[in-house]
Amino acid sequence: MSSSANTATADTLPTSPTVVRLAGVNKTFSNGTLALSGLDLDVHEGEFLSLLGPSGCGKSTALRIIAGLGQPSSGSIEWPRTMHDATGSPERSIGFVFQEPTLMPWADVFHNVWLPLRLKGQSKASVRASVMEALDLVGLASFAKAYPRELSGGMKMRVSIARALVTRPQLLLMDEPFAALDEITRFKLNNDILRLKAQLGWTVVFVTHSVYESVYLSSRIVVMAARPGRVVRTVTVDGPTVRDEDFRTSDTYNATCRTVSEALHSAMGAGDHL
Repeated sequence: MSSSANTATADTLPTSPTVVRLAGVNKTFSNGTLALSGLDLDVHEGEFLSLLGPSGCGKSTALRIIAGLGQPSSGSIEWPRTMHDATGSPERSIGFVFQEPTLMPWADVFHNVWLPLRLKGQSKASVRASVMEALDLVGLASFAKAYPRELSGGMKMRVSIARALVTRPQLLLMDEPFAALDEITRFKLNNDILRLKAQLGWTVVFVTHSVYESVYLSSRIVVMAARPGRVVRTVTVDGPTVRDEDFRTSDTYNATCRTVSEALHSAMGAGDHL
């Protein structure tokens, strides 16, 4: 393997400040399933971090714990750099994009995107400009009055992304948002997310099953073992900040995909071996 490939897959940590830290997190569900075991994870400011692993390894569980949608059974979640907004709450600086768009079918696109601001008590008139700006960022300003039934799968996901970014989060959590989309739409949305991250300065934690998607998007990939979930390998992607189809055919991309694939294969055999 070339020296560039070795650099591409070096297991190193970013030097930027830590935004959130999971330390020794265990999660046992009420049915007795141990989903996470001793999970240690640092998320660093400005990075695009992907959680990669086999089904049932606890990727989504970890994401929900970060979002405050679930609590660890033991261990801790820490916010070394509290992300204050006007309310002083770190959770309010988090945006979450689910695997399904979860749009309200009876509401048009504008009202779907307005939802998180409406829940904060902000009137439609006061946030109209912010909602339209969010829609413009995802290329859907002209569809503000359309209903979900009139949109393609990719367009629905763009609405979901607009709804997450309308609050201008500092930390964006994405739970396999493109898994159900066709490859062309998925590639396009991958590029859009990278563009928006660069434009808006997000820190992103992204859950995926795809080695290729994780390498294309990420600055760092955390490979998790099969249940119970825990980190077995971290791979740093030495790719350019601005990525395009040239990166998909580069030696760095291909070498990193091979390394991540090998790590994932090892992780799939590491389940239930504590």
